[in-house]
Amino acid sequence: MQFDKQINNQGAAALQKYIEKTMAKQEDVFKTIIAHAKEYGFVFQSSEIYDGLSAVYDYGQNGVELKNNIKRYWWEAMTMLHDNIVGIDSAIFMHPTIWKASGHVDAFNDPLIDNRDSKKRYRADVLIEDELAKFDDKINKEVAKAAKRFGEAFDEAQFRATNARVLENQKKRDELHERFAKAMNDNNLDELKQIILDYEIVDPISGTRNWTDVRQFNLMFKTEMGSTADGAMNVYLRPETAQGIFVNYLNVQKTGRMRLPFGIAQIGKAFRNEIVARQFIFRMREFEQMEMQFFVRPGEELKWFETWKQTRIKWHKALGLGDEKYRFHDHDKLAHYANAATDIEFQMPFGFKEVEGIHSRTNFDLSQHEKFSGKKIQYFDPELNESYVPYVIETSIGVDRMFLSVFCSCYEDQDLGNGDRRVVLHFPAPIAPVKCAVLPLVKKDGLPEKAREIQHRLRFDFTCAYDEKDSIGKRYRRQDAVGTPYCITVDHQTLEDNTVTLRHRDTMEQTRVNADDLEKILHDEVSLNSLLKKLV
Repeated sequence: MQFDKQINNQGAAALQKYIEKTMAKQEDVFKTIIAHAKEYGFVFQSSEIYDGLSAVYDYGQNGVELKNNIKRYWWEAMTMLHDNIVGIDSAIFMHPTIWKASGHVDAFNDPLIDNRDSKKRYRADVLIEDELAKFDDKINKEVAKAAKRFGEAFDEAQFRATNARVLENQKKRDELHERFAKAMNDNNLDELKQIILDYEIVDPISGTRNWTDVRQFNLMFKTEMGSTADGAMNVYLRPETAQGIFVNYLNVQKTGRMRLPFGIAQIGKAFRNEIVARQFIFRMREFEQMEMQFFVRPGEELKWFETWKQTRIKWHKALGLGDEKYRFHDHDKLAHYANAATDIEFQMPFGFKEVEGIHSRTNFDLSQHEKFSGKKIQYFDPELNESYVPYVIETSIGVDRMFLSVFCSCYEDQDLGNGDRRVVLHFPAPIAPVKCAVLPLVKKDGLPEKAREIQHRLRFDFTCAYDEKDSIGKRYRRQDAVGTPYCITVDHQTLEDNTVTLRHRDTMEQTRVNADDLEKILHDEVSLNSLLKKLV
């Protein structure tokens, strides 16, 4: 028995070492991705020449194109594929009473905890969620080892239900999860700290458990509006774009003669004074949201909640990044306005993380604005011949998180054999920053002039680059590194028969095509229509 215990201890130590090594490797990959994003003009640290501003980033020449393409994919999927969804663009500054009505002034808080030794500040709930993830990692590693050992005969469900180490870790995880969920729902800050102490959660910087008490921290940025100090009014930078939709709900409904159910979509900036802004552009203080509020009859909200869950996951999976990288995560603690909520999570290099939230907000927001404004904002239903405050289903996706999920998923350091490597971004062609690059084989003999002629023709339909510096091989590698789906090479044969070489990024295959056919060939491959048609 003592021998068995020793073996188990050795196995646990080896497993822990393997987990730590894997996590370190993933962290290194993420650092490489961040460096690549800067080197190739995707994302820069804001105010970098002044040593930067924490958790604020700028999008470079390639990043802004990728970001705009993601937004366009979302916008057209919402407003063009649905007859009953329209868009607006509301102001960032809003009357301060709006945030009182919405609950943000009193309830938009995160649980804050400090480590006295490192002087670093953390979200208590995130520390506990990371501890839960460690149990998940242990379980998944056990499953992975068993799958490798048993091969095709492996029954994962049976293994999870019977293996002693899996069951032990699952029990510990469930106990922590139940305790954590209750503390969050009860807003019990003392219990959150006690969980951190009981599970011996250490500060990742200092390695100590010298924690302060947990306290609430409001996330809204406050400023003043007015021409004089005495007459200035306190206003907030909006922490979400949704309220701009709610206060304009009746304006849109009446001017657009909208009938329930209908939706209002918006893309815009939001601002949150995050306690811990980390993981590159995943959690920032200035970020962009794509939100749609869908107004429905009371009593029908949960049906529409399920409908929008499936609609939104289909939108994500249409990009072809891998269906297995997505999962739903139902909320343990519902926001004060919700009766159902789930997240669409994506597998980042640092684990499954939320990229989109889908919430059944009931009629909370509209009722609150009706109460605080004193204005009637009910909908008259001609079929029921009655007025009521509609219920709302919200879909809210972070543009920056979506950008990061696409970038991380598409990045590959590829071994081509014989000691040759390339870094390539396998962006879905319709959202790639640059759709094609026109490259003259050499800078003489009239090839640059012919290449420019082709590029100038294509630029009316596609974001099209031109490059004549260095060898053709180096230019191919540069385009691979920014994710350009197609390279068009103009050579001496082009001058004879008007054909060019079309190189495909992912396969590196090269085909000879007529230059006059390029618009049609590229349109079929890189148009957003190819994505949108997957959604209907």
